[in-house]
Amino acid sequence: MSPLELLATGEIEVEGRMPYSSNATFLVSLTSGDHSGKAIYKPLRGERPLWDFPSGLFRREVAAYRLSQAMEIDVVPPTIERDGPYGPGSLQWFIEADFAEHYFTLFEGRPELHDQFRRIAAFDVVANNTDRKSGHCLIDSDDHIWAIDNGLCFSADFKLRTVIWEFGGEPIPADLLATIRRVAENPPVAVASLLDSDEVESMIERASLLSESGVFPIDSTGHRYPWPMV
Repeated sequence: MSPLELLATGEIEVEGRMPYSSNATFLVSLTSGDHSGKAIYKPLRGERPLWDFPSGLFRREVAAYRLSQAMEIDVVPPTIERDGPYGPGSLQWFIEADFAEHYFTLFEGRPELHDQFRRIAAFDVVANNTDRKSGHCLIDSDDHIWAIDNGLCFSADFKLRTVIWEFGGEPIPADLLATIRRVAENPPVAVASLLDSDEVESMIERASLLSESGVFPIDSTGHRYPWPMV
């Protein structure tokens, strides 16, 4: 059974609340017959109101996964919308990661992983991620890098805040540039259906500008970092 199938059909049991989360975030177990797994559950009712984002951040978690799939870069773990023990929310496949590692440690010590970080950097520009902390980049046992905590994405106003600026000014690899261009020319319906029309238009504009420039952006202000950074 695939992770998506288990997310959609598995019986959900809450194991506990995740520490250090600003919104209610739960580790849950999933069981369906002989199949089992873990997931991260973020219910709507556990979200704190924000002045610059409407309620329903969990749908942006789902939209981020769908954008990752549409871009064919596989950086966001499988994520769906589902009614759980505390009501509707996002359910994301739990990554069994080495939690001592994060972007800063991996960038310095594992240069062979830099292409994966380039994909996340491009994704974050298109998604307009306002909160890409170092600790939101997880490495699994197969050396695959996953980008988690994507609820603060897709604002119509440009709000990019990320720790990944080391590639600024570099040419975007051709294959990655091609998929960014596809988003600009044919925005994924599965993503657009979860966003407001102005947010979709802004996503298209960001993808268009990035594909036209052909290079990773540079933070000339020095202020486009999240806090805390890890």
